[in-house]
Amino acid sequence: MHRPWDAKCDPPPFTGAHKRGDLWGYDLAVADNGYDVIVIGTSQGGRLLPPDLAKAGKRVALVEREHLGGVCVNTGCTPTKTMVASARLAYQARRGAEYGVRTGPVSVDLAAVRERKRAMVSGARENYASRLTPEGLDLIEGEARFTGPKTVDIALRDGGTRQISAPVIVVDTGTSPRPLTIDGARDIPVLDSTSIMELDTLPQHLIILGGGYIGLEFGQMFRRFGSEVTIVQTGPRLLKMEDDDVSDEVTAILRDEGITILTSATPFRVEEADPGHVRLTVRTPDGEERIEGSHLLAAIGRVPNTKVLAPEAAGIRLSDRGYIEVDEYLETSVPGTYAMGDVKGGPAFTHLSYDDYRVLRANLLGPEKRSTRDRIVPYTMFIDPQLGRVGMSEQQAREQNRPVHIAKLPMNGVIRAIETGETRGFMKAVIDAGSGEILGAVVLGAEGGEIMTIIQTAMLGKLSATAMSNLIVTHPLLAEGLNTLFMTVDGQEFAAT
Repeated sequence: MHRPWDAKCDPPPFTGAHKRGDLWGYDLAVADNGYDVIVIGTSQGGRLLPPDLAKAGKRVALVEREHLGGVCVNTGCTPTKTMVASARLAYQARRGAEYGVRTGPVSVDLAAVRERKRAMVSGARENYASRLTPEGLDLIEGEARFTGPKTVDIALRDGGTRQISAPVIVVDTGTSPRPLTIDGARDIPVLDSTSIMELDTLPQHLIILGGGYIGLEFGQMFRRFGSEVTIVQTGPRLLKMEDDDVSDEVTAILRDEGITILTSATPFRVEEADPGHVRLTVRTPDGEERIEGSHLLAAIGRVPNTKVLAPEAAGIRLSDRGYIEVDEYLETSVPGTYAMGDVKGGPAFTHLSYDDYRVLRANLLGPEKRSTRDRIVPYTMFIDPQLGRVGMSEQQAREQNRPVHIAKLPMNGVIRAIETGETRGFMKAVIDAGSGEILGAVVLGAEGGEIMTIIQTAMLGKLSATAMSNLIVTHPLLAEGLNTLFMTVDGQEFAAT
């Protein structure tokens, strides 16, 4: 494969937004500072690509403005799932009597939970740093800003600035929590998904704005820690990207744990109530409603970290939401400049950033070319029980007028779930009516993400629903429910053949 630093190779065919000839037409000479590649940001993809390039003999500059590891290691997956584990243990301890186990009163030391979380993050950072050792890889600590198509200025963390350039640049700057902008938000403390994990005392009443993944994970977590929790959702239901039955079941599970959920409620003002308390005013179909609590969490989405980066100075095209636009090879509108991870928009998952790394590694180091086209992207929401999802939803199939069969099985029909007392939720699969191909699935149940991954593997292997119904699965596992699931289509059971 032709690479930017190898002018002797013939250019491969290209079907992206611009012609391959334009891509390889820029000056391939190494810049004065000696760098072949600049990588800006250190998410899951940025953790792996720079060392690989350096081991291949390239001179690489890796620029990081704050902490190594990006969102996942520092403020996302690692810390939140560590705290979710603490919350689940508290929940299970309170259920001890259901299993014949006497535990006594259960309380949560949030400061200790926080310290455990911090230790996990610290270990993950150290693991990251240990990988940045190949010769030819320079870590530059500071904030980068484009000043031209192949040049960036870096405001160094220790003071001063430095300008570097390279023929290949990879942007991996991620996203940040969207700030709350309603009336009064600047006058009171508003938590986001980062700052809430630094609390050392439990909120008496946590009000959460947003009924998506972040809001629900923190909502259940703090309810299990012992806080009163109210979730406020602007739309008519939680998890607007999921099927109605999934949303309804998740809502029922959270309400059963004592969480108050308000839907079709639009926040428009927040103010201080009593000292140390907030009052939120929302509009509902029945008029205005006021909610008082001790803490307010804004879980209203995330925004790309592109403002300070100034990509327009490099000619990089952005979407109307500020994300960097890329083609199927992760190349931006500027030849030789790429984007990976959350900053390019689309599903914001660490495992997708990791696959972006695999695509770029293949295309920059060769010999085979890879694309992001048609990749199957799974995801899991770490409420309890987990919500694992892959492929097409029932709603999406109906919107496309695609003939499908629906297989659905409540978790109380899975022997292992009954034995362990984890019977909430269900499994559901979308099956092509003609071929029997599995188009998608959702598993809302104990270890839902793990069970979903089995279905994802079957999809990649082109196994039919009938083949899945005939699997011999160890008894009694949660995965054994897949046999029954794929034998139950459109509400009717049929015998496996």
